[in-house]
Amino acid sequence: MKNKRILITSTDLMMVQFLLPHVINLSESGYDVDLACSDVGGRLEEIKEKLQGYIGNIYTVNLRRSPLSISNFKGYRELCRIIDRGNYGLIWTNEPVMGVVTRLSARNARQNGTKVLYMVHGFHFYNGAPFLNWMIYYPIERLMAPYSDIICTVNTEDYRRAKTFNVDRVEYIHGIGINTARLSNISLRHNIRDELGLNKDTFIVLSIGELNKNKNQKTIIEAIALLKNKDIHYIICGKGYMESNLMEYANKFGIADSVHFMGYRKDVVDICSQSDVYAMPSFREGLPVSSLEAMYCGLPLVTSNIRGLTDVNKDGVNGFLCAPDNASAFADKIRQLYENPDICKKIGARNKEDVIPYTIANTKTEILCVLKSL
Repeated sequence: MKNKRILITSTDLMMVQFLLPHVINLSESGYDVDLACSDVGGRLEEIKEKLQGYIGNIYTVNLRRSPLSISNFKGYRELCRIIDRGNYGLIWTNEPVMGVVTRLSARNARQNGTKVLYMVHGFHFYNGAPFLNWMIYYPIERLMAPYSDIICTVNTEDYRRAKTFNVDRVEYIHGIGINTARLSNISLRHNIRDELGLNKDTFIVLSIGELNKNKNQKTIIEAIALLKNKDIHYIICGKGYMESNLMEYANKFGIADSVHFMGYRKDVVDICSQSDVYAMPSFREGLPVSSLEAMYCGLPLVTSNIRGLTDVNKDGVNGFLCAPDNASAFADKIRQLYENPDICKKIGARNKEDVIPYTIANTKTEILCVLKSL
């Protein structure tokens, strides 16, 4: 790399949720870091506050997540100016729209020796994806691959697909990393069983995430109904447009008392430590951070057999895999864990070990090694 000046581009939400520890790590490793973020979540001031003293410039660019937004043309011109003036040795870009626009904006810089790393947190096309996703995103990503010096993926399906693109180098890394400091400082501040009026023997199945069609919590609600066991309860942490539909679904099956909608919670780690099983019936994931955090907390997994989840959940080892819409299969696996507490404990202990490569300490090293190799 011609110099140690790095530009990192992403949405403000991606920066806050995943990238901040890596920015700090790069700064502490002697790199001069600038950021260019699009404002999709109103978190730019938070980024500035948390990274004060670690970075040089924070630029705001007018980009939207939709590839059809007219404002993306303005964002392209803004990024061209930032990159042309920045004299960067490396540009690290994330997310589909930001990744495309950044790579197009960096064409002149690459001719002068700047390296471009595109990190894929989950292609929008994947085995089982809607045909429209393949029609829109696949040709774009394939076309844009040569504008990267390296593509990094966080799951093996994306890695294999990226290897078919016209790019010099593809690397697999263990994601952006889970925050073990947050997960390790668990003290029972609040007893969720007392809050919900559950006894100490109640078997808790937990899901964390936005309430939407992709996260597919309705399959677990149906599985709980199939179990017909009042000692098994389902806790859902998160908010979303599907909340009322899911409540109606629980009422339809007559299990409203066994399904608890907790909304957005700041104590999800605390709740996780008091649960028995983590369920994730998603239709699509890149690399499932919440499942990794559940593994770190010692929970067995019952998840979909899809990209990303099959990377972290080996069937019969870390938990069980089911087809996303197969409620009876989810019910059967939850029943097995309920009836065999020793298996629950054995899998939970194994998960604490198997999740170590996905921790922030490891992934900071992985990413730093990739950057140094450029």
